[in-house]
Parts: sequence; C-alpha cells; structure tokens
Amino acid sequence: MKIEAWVFGVTTVFLVLVTPAYWFITDAGDSGADWTGTSALVMTTLLAAMVTFYLGFQAQRMDARPEDRKDGEIADGAGELGFFPPFSWWPLWCAMTLSTMVFALAMLAWWLFIIGLVLGAIALVGWIFEYYRGDFAH
Repeated sequence: MKIEAWVFGVTTVFLVLVTPAYWFITDAGDSGADWTGTSALVMTTLLAAMVTFYLGFQAQRMDARPEDRKDGEIADGAGELGFFPPFSWWPLWCAMTLSTMVFALAMLAWWLFIIGLVLGAIALVGWIFEYYRGDFAH
C-alpha cells in the first residue's frame, strides 16, 4: 500500500501547486471570474490528500505485501486472491428502477415514482440475496 500512498501523495502535491496557479490565471479574485473550477480543484486536492493519509496509515498498520518488498518474488503472491462475484442482472434492474424514479420526479408523476419504488425494492432484495440461492449459493 506504500506505492499507492506515494501515487496519491504525488497527485496531492501536483494539485496543491496547480490550484493557486489556476486561481491566479483565471483571475478568480475578480467578481466575474471562474470560482467553479477553483472550488473543484480545492475539493479534488482535499480528496486526494484524504486518500493519501488513509493509504499511508493503512500501509503502516499492515504487513508488507510481496509487491511492497524489495526482495519479493512473483511466487510470493500466489494463492487465492478473494471472492469475485460472477455475472449478475440485478444491477441492471436496480439502475432501471432508479432511472424510472428520477424520471418520475422530474415529471412530477408520483404514481410512476411509487411503481418504481416498489420495483426498486424488489430488485434491491434480489441483488442482496442472489448468493443465497441458485448456482452460487453459499
């Protein structure tokens, strides 16, 4: 995790340097200037700093991975990497019901929103419990 912390640290330093330069170039001190870009860069800088600190603290707390050690071999990383879910149709149904609900709110069609809410609850329950039945049951 030290490599990841360094990558985000370099990104944070870059953003710390670029943000004031952007503010100065766009003349954000003037009343008609671009505050949106400056605000976005400040928030991006803070987000990158947050990720840097998190990864740095986690790297100190955990044992070194094979890719973090200078004497690490490729064979040291062999073995099971974790659980990776197979294909699933449930995220598609959840996205479709969410888009139906957003469309209903935009059109002020409350009856369509309620239908989307009910179908969305069914899709969400299906997505949550998909590994408790069928071919991939635990």
